[in-house]
Amino acid sequence: MEAQEIIEILINGEDSRHEFKSKSIGNAGLAKEMVAFSNTSGGIIFIGVNDERNVEGLSSDDRGRLNQSVPNIASDRICPPIKLGNTGFTQLPDGWVMFVSVPEGIRKPYMDNNTSIYIRNGANSQKIRSPEEILRMFQNAGSIQADSIPVRDSSVTDLDKDYFDNFYKKEYYSSINNEELSVPQLLENMKLAKHGELNCACILLFGSQPHNWLPVFNVKAVAFPGKDIEDVNYLDSKDIQGKLSDVYQQVLSFVLANLRHIQNEKGFNSLGEPEIPRTVFEELVTNALVHRDYFVSAPVKVLVFADRVEIISPGHLPNNLTIESIKMGVSNVRNPILHSFATKLLPYRGIGSGIRRAFNAYPDIELEDDRDRNIFSVIIKRNTYQ
Repeated sequence: MEAQEIIEILINGEDSRHEFKSKSIGNAGLAKEMVAFSNTSGGIIFIGVNDERNVEGLSSDDRGRLNQSVPNIASDRICPPIKLGNTGFTQLPDGWVMFVSVPEGIRKPYMDNNTSIYIRNGANSQKIRSPEEILRMFQNAGSIQADSIPVRDSSVTDLDKDYFDNFYKKEYYSSINNEELSVPQLLENMKLAKHGELNCACILLFGSQPHNWLPVFNVKAVAFPGKDIEDVNYLDSKDIQGKLSDVYQQVLSFVLANLRHIQNEKGFNSLGEPEIPRTVFEELVTNALVHRDYFVSAPVKVLVFADRVEIISPGHLPNNLTIESIKMGVSNVRNPILHSFATKLLPYRGIGSGIRRAFNAYPDIELEDDRDRNIFSVIIKRNTYQ
């Protein structure tokens, strides 16, 4: 790096992309900063600068020691090892400074020798302590999915066997009672169980009482008379729970029951057409149930207001997905087991086209990806679409 570039960075101070470290920094301290940058958006560590932004200057011995130790820290004290970017020494008016470029990692989460995980939070490196946040980092790296996690103490006795048998007959043209393998082994082969315990996907799809095991993974639906949430006054309210296919049908029924219906050219005794096409909710409700973040202990919320319908899902868009990309049909499978079975149990095609179909049927839809609150919202406007 050029001397003038470093001087300007020192003047501006530390931020999410720049960290200053004294020449006396130990290996553990450097490993911590490398881990934090790797787990976030990358950055540069400047060695030989104290907290007051004063250049201490690196001696010839300091430079020789750091030249050897910095690459060793990246390869030996961080798991998985990281590959450093541009690294070297620059002479400033007050002495030599080392710069170490740490790119954003592609195998997150990274941890130090003490299995501690850090991220960059503004100008500080912060240790991650929340189990949910650690699991989410593994999830984003594709190392673990929430729907594959075993539900402790569950077993095949918690399966709705009639429902599962009907599904099995439809898909495999045979009853589970006619198979040579036991039901637990069938479930394990289908990635719905492991070591006798049903996983989250199995409970949600085929459990006899899913809410007993996963009570927060329900849907809270409320219809309000006005345009705002009211604590007391509401038109309709329902906590919807059960198997995913049942939840889907109940949510759809709740929303349609609280919309206006238009006769158009149909007869007087006809139920009429909903003011917003049914297919919009078929697509968006299914997406909310299949793609929500099941690491977040919160329900999906469906709120019907006088001027809009909101579907609020726990978890922002995963990885590098954006609102613009999903509108174009780009998808990222957050829950692969649910995804694979949803195409057989729900009106779900699983090819990233649901959002596009909803917009084609009814363009007056807004999408909000709130990363601070960790939610994804779909707002379907009422009264304005002609």
